[in-house]
Amino acid sequence: MKWLIAICICLYCNYVLGQPGISEMQEAKQDLTNSFFSAFDLSLIAAAIFGTIGALRIYSNIQLGKERITADVAGWLFAAIFMTVAGVFLRALFGI
Repeated sequence: MKWLIAICICLYCNYVLGQPGISEMQEAKQDLTNSFFSAFDLSLIAAAIFGTIGALRIYSNIQLGKERITADVAGWLFAAIFMTVAGVFLRALFGI
């Protein structure tokens, strides 16, 4: 009998102390969704800017006669790829 009363009290306490913030969590998820799509677009724009600046610098180095530009090409290419993949990864991570 004591165990039954103890279980009832515990269940009642869990009911009273339950998390009432379901609507707040939905609102936070909606805010995250709204701001994250703009962050994903920002990552694509940053990748395009990295690619354009990298192409101009590499073109400049070729015109100046520098022979060793492979590190520059790889650096700018992987910076653009990283920004693109980072946006996709964050979209998959947050499930948006």
